[in-house]
Amino acid sequence: MIVPLCRPALRRAAAVCALAAALAACGTERPPRPASTAVRVPAPVAEPPTLAPGPAGLTPVFAHGSRTQGRRVALTFDADMTADQGERAAAGERFDHPRLIATLRTLKVPATVFMTGRWAEEYPGQARSIGRDPLFEVANHSYSHHAFTGDCYGLPEVAARRMRQDVERAYAAFRAAGVPDPMPYFRFPGGCHDRRALKALAPAGVTAVQWDVVGGDAFEDDPDVVVRQVLDAVRPGSVVVLHCTRSAAPATERAVRRIVPELRHRSYRFVKVSDLIRTAGGRR
Repeated sequence: MIVPLCRPALRRAAAVCALAAALAACGTERPPRPASTAVRVPAPVAEPPTLAPGPAGLTPVFAHGSRTQGRRVALTFDADMTADQGERAAAGERFDHPRLIATLRTLKVPATVFMTGRWAEEYPGQARSIGRDPLFEVANHSYSHHAFTGDCYGLPEVAARRMRQDVERAYAAFRAAGVPDPMPYFRFPGGCHDRRALKALAPAGVTAVQWDVVGGDAFEDDPDVVVRQVLDAVRPGSVVVLHCTRSAAPATERAVRRIVPELRHRSYRFVKVSDLIRTAGGRR
C-alpha cells in the first residue's frame, strides 16, 4: 500500500531532488569556451599574369589579346610626364586629367593606366586614388618618359645601362605615392623598343605592353578624329592606346564618352590588360 505524502514532505522531497540534480550538474558541466584567439590569415593575392620570356630570354611583348575568345577590348591611358617638365607643371600646365578618370568611373569602364614615375610624384593623390580603385590597374611607363631607343619622337634617350634603373625608379615612385599593387607591365615611351632594350629590361621581370589600336588623341583637339580612329580599327582582343594628360590630349574625355557606348552597342566588353594577358595564356 502506497502512503501519500503530505505537502511539507513533498516540498522537502522536491528540494532534495533539485539539490541532487544541481550537484550532479556541477560535476559534469563544461567550462565556457574561451573566445577564439586564432589569427585569420588573409587569402593570398593572385599574382598578375605575365608572358613567358621571349627568345633568348628577352622581355616578352604583348600587343593584343585573343581574336576568338569574345568581343573584349582594353582601353589603356598613358599618364605622361617627363622628368624635365617640373617647371612647366609649376607654371600651371596640367599633365593630369581627373575629369577623364571621373568619366571612366561614371561609365564603369575598367582600364589600365600606364603611369610615369614623374607623374606619380607630381600627382600622388591621384596616383593613389587610381591605384586603389578596383576599376583600374596601374602599370609602368618608365620614370622619366625618355626613349629606350634612338630617334623616338624627339624624346631624350636613356642609356642602356640605366634602362632597368629607370623602370625600377618608377615603381619606387608608385610605392611612395601609395599605389598598393602596380602591375608588372611596362610600356615603352613612344612605344619605341629594340633588342637592346628588351635585353636590358629582362631582369626586371616585366611584360612589355604595346597596342594594336592608336587612338590618335595626342595633341588632338577634335574628339571626332579620335572616335573615328578607335571605332574603325578596334577588333576583338584589341589594346587601345589613349592618354590621360589634359594639356597634351584635350579631346580624350569627350571622345571616350562616345566610344564607350558605341562599343557596348557592338557587344564589346571592356577589360583590363591583365584580363587579356590571362586568357592569352599568361603565366602567374
